[in-house]
Amino acid sequence: MTRVELVDRIVEQHRVPRKVADAVVDTIFGAIQSTLVDGGRVELRGFGSFRAKDYDGYRGRNPRTGEPIDVAPKRLPAFKPGQALREALADSVDGRPWSGEAGQSSTKA
Repeated sequence: MTRVELVDRIVEQHRVPRKVADAVVDTIFGAIQSTLVDGGRVELRGFGSFRAKDYDGYRGRNPRTGEPIDVAPKRLPAFKPGQALREALADSVDGRPWSGEAGQSSTKA
């Protein structure tokens, strides 16, 4: 799903003007981004949590030439799915509910 598709879904499901849906999406994404930049954590219960993860620099190599290179330290976003999202994905295959075929069984009670 793209950002535009997300805005379209908000417009369709909540019957709000496109400008309002666009502003809502911008506000949510902006809040998540600014929180991560400030070193904070964003938790969306049932969906998951976002945090900024710091990585140390290291000595690597160019895979094409084999030449050694220094990789700078960096900060990247990390996402950890929540339990409800993990369960929803575990119970589906190709976007369809999982049937437990091929000798595998579902552990969900």
